[in-house]
Amino acid sequence: MDFNKIPKQFCENVVAGHSEENFVILMSVGETAAAYALTPPHMKRLVQSLSHQVEEYEKKFGLIKAKWSPGIESPLQSKDINKGSGE
Repeated sequence: MDFNKIPKQFCENVVAGHSEENFVILMSVGETAAAYALTPPHMKRLVQSLSHQVEEYEKKFGLIKAKWSPGIESPLQSKDINKGSGE
């Protein structure tokens, strides 16, 4: 698969949550969102892969300045996804 040929969208927000059985990642683009469920081992591998990619990026381009604040509630909540859709 040639990743350069896949259409890309700018993801504006990512929300993640979990239960005992799975992790859910919700990615929003404009007024649309897609949710992905991952097994715990798959989520762990995803985190490892993303961490590796960030490390490689910073080696090439310098430190990324970003702050993660886990206590801040996202303006997009998974409970709001079906609101307004008539469901």
